[in-house]
Amino acid sequence: MPDMNVKTPEQPAQATAAPPRFYEGDTYCKDNSVGFLMKRCLAVLLRNLEHRMQALDLTGTQWHPLIHVLEGCDTVAACAREMQTDAGGMTRMLDRLETKGLLVRERSTVDRRVVHLALTPKGREVAQQVPAVLAEVLNEHLRGFTAQDFATLMDLLRRFVDNGDALAAASNAGPGPKLTLDEG
Repeated sequence: MPDMNVKTPEQPAQATAAPPRFYEGDTYCKDNSVGFLMKRCLAVLLRNLEHRMQALDLTGTQWHPLIHVLEGCDTVAACAREMQTDAGGMTRMLDRLETKGLLVRERSTVDRRVVHLALTPKGREVAQQVPAVLAEVLNEHLRGFTAQDFATLMDLLRRFVDNGDALAAASNAGPGPKLTLDEG
């Protein structure tokens, strides 16, 4: 039986189709940019989260480290990595949460460079309410989507991230930008 993977003169080589180009520099318009629309999506989501988190006496960014600590992120460095922020921004955020009595920091007795995080009882109570608020706001943003729409959206976003990660790795771009957590 002949090997089906070997090209013979009767089998023309299949041309590899170039991937589609969705943008061109001379016709680019920010209003049709995936990046611009994702940034708008994130901005409106954060605005709505900020509003809903007020009921828990949290700003739109203070809930984030609480969730990470609740889920087992137990050091300042690990929390900063998870949130893709710098240590200085994380320290300022943790200062505010500590002032509110939601968490405590304790320097490691084994390695003084390591600072452990723990929720206070009040912090645990508040942090346990955050997922319900997140779910409520996200569900409002997804109103009118079918289950298939949601699955497709999640798949497309994951593929977009995977492509971006592959591009960054191929070009040695390094880690993504650090986000700042400063708020009033």
